[in-house]
Amino acid sequence: MNKRRISTAIVGLTSLALIATACSGGGSGEGSSSSAGGSSVLTIGMPNGPQTDNSNPFANTSSAMSLGYAFAIYEPLAQVNTVRPSEDPVPWLASEWEWNADYTQLTLTARDGVKWSDGEDFTAEDIAYSFQIRKDNEGLNTFALPFGDIAVDGNKVTVSFTSGQFVKQGQILQLFVVPEHVWKDVEDPTTWTNEEPVGTGPYTLKSWTAQAATLTARDDYWGGELGVKELRYSSYNDNNALTNALVSGEAQWGWTFIPDYEKVYIDANPDVNNQWAPTGLGVDALFLNTETAPFDDVAVRKAVQLVLDRKQISELASSGVFPPLTNVTGLPEPAGTDFITAPFQGKEYTVDEAGAKKVLADAGYTLDGTTLKDPEGNAVTFTLTNPTGWSDYLTELQMVADAVKPLGITATVEGQNADAWFTAIAEGDFQASMHWTDGGATPWDTYSNQMDGAQYMPLGERANWNFGRFKNDEATAALATYANATDEAARTAALETVQQVFVDEVPTIALLGRPAAAQYSTKNFVGWPSDEDPYANPQPTTANASLILTKLKPAS
Repeated sequence: MNKRRISTAIVGLTSLALIATACSGGGSGEGSSSSAGGSSVLTIGMPNGPQTDNSNPFANTSSAMSLGYAFAIYEPLAQVNTVRPSEDPVPWLASEWEWNADYTQLTLTARDGVKWSDGEDFTAEDIAYSFQIRKDNEGLNTFALPFGDIAVDGNKVTVSFTSGQFVKQGQILQLFVVPEHVWKDVEDPTTWTNEEPVGTGPYTLKSWTAQAATLTARDDYWGGELGVKELRYSSYNDNNALTNALVSGEAQWGWTFIPDYEKVYIDANPDVNNQWAPTGLGVDALFLNTETAPFDDVAVRKAVQLVLDRKQISELASSGVFPPLTNVTGLPEPAGTDFITAPFQGKEYTVDEAGAKKVLADAGYTLDGTTLKDPEGNAVTFTLTNPTGWSDYLTELQMVADAVKPLGITATVEGQNADAWFTAIAEGDFQASMHWTDGGATPWDTYSNQMDGAQYMPLGERANWNFGRFKNDEATAALATYANATDEAARTAALETVQQVFVDEVPTIALLGRPAAAQYSTKNFVGWPSDEDPYANPQPTTANASLILTKLKPAS
């Protein structure tokens, strides 16, 4: 038995996030609160436009999920710190858990002394039901978990899986729990609007209007007294409207992309305005179609990588919010530092135009005047595509196009309708395009997304990941080994193989870390996650929100 027991102590408790896409429109906040409401109220804003009264935590488009208040009402089994993925999760509704040796069975202990907001006791049956409802409803099983048997014995729940879940531990422990006595009679949990939500979380829904959802602190919360007595969740029409609200102090917590954020937001009130943008293990990468010219040749992939200045791309395309990747494994640091295997520690990307030209020359490419030609005499050209309006990605594409000109390569940037782009990249109908990867608690997700042969689909068929159709049997086998190994030595060896292939074969060109960014004000409340105390993902729309809300205290 491979035991993974966690103490029931919760360090730091009191007395106990999709980056929004950049928008260009203006306008005032529809549904914004008219004032901060005093120091006992925390106003949270998101730039997601008009909302409808729906508090279903299983529906990603519900107001509860869009604005984030679901995570003040419903709590996870454990708090997983995705910005420090090598840290142990913090026990939450599960006070303890244990995996078997091959990670096909998880036993959880339900926390004592927890009550639902309607006064009913929280039990192990609720945890079991929360797994069962996902097993019985494919639409709720968002991580495609291969559930087996689910059994309860006293205050313990044992969940079996038909395959090892080492790489999905974080996702499993972050699952929120719902009350069986409420949800068991719901005919269709995917469409129920759940207008009177019952949770174990620190807050309850007081009122919902088209302008704001208002939540009040529970005086019987299992975690103790709360420093914030009322939450007001407001939806603003667009990024500009939320930016104005954050700058004025009308909203004190939220996330929106603010170009030149230091000048626009921080400098507006430097004593209290903060933006924290830590990276997890997800990245933004230039996906390359490795089944069509010119990126079917690794020499071209290597050459393009060698001329890209990641630091400059970060500064010009994202105002430095998306940090440049530095290590050749493509893992963001510090989140990925512990996962960089020995051969690649301390090895960093460099910009080397001369080196790029040598790689091409050694592979038989020649210059005809200012035009690079492949060994067959064809001019080397490619098209870079992303959705029109995705200004950060389009800026990055233009910088790639500019960077390859000295090599004699002509690259053209084209915007696409978003729906057409999603279809094209899934079916492999592209040459090069920026796309994100998942994060996760291990590097498996980001590498699998970029290069896993298990995700391979022929051109013309829809792929969920590995859009570039990269195939390398050694890497595919190593990713499978990493996911299913029962000991750390085997996982480390497999990860080293994956990273060696990533460095040698350049399946994608990973450029930037993909941060979990948020803006917050310390005028009324302190205790926020930061570089000095990076205890949680700072966005209000993730499972860590309940942890943050228990940490906040009045600034006075």
